[in-house]
Amino acid sequence: MRGEAIAKAYVSKHCCIRHCNWVSSRKEIDIVAEKNGCIYFIEVKTRASNRFGWPEAAVDHRKQDHIQAVAADYLEYFQLYPSAIRFDIIAITFQDDGSYELMHFKDVF
Repeated sequence: MRGEAIAKAYVSKHCCIRHCNWVSSRKEIDIVAEKNGCIYFIEVKTRASNRFGWPEAAVDHRKQDHIQAVAADYLEYFQLYPSAIRFDIIAITFQDDGSYELMHFKDVF
């Protein structure tokens, strides 16, 4: 939850957030945002440390397929025909001192 709040604050500085935690067919997209006619579907991954791997590595092909399916449902549900869509990952890794590293991977799949 803390990672998603950080990601939302970060995204809101750059785009207009349309929805958070939008669900379709028991699958979810963390953040849907919009800027200049482009719709951004953003998956947020958070880890307490990097000891067990980087957060972005958790977005495998299966998860990508789920995100793309939810994105298609979202566009159909709201009858949106954007000029472009993009799939991003925001990876947040917390440090022992309470600080964190945020990495924004743009247009990753």
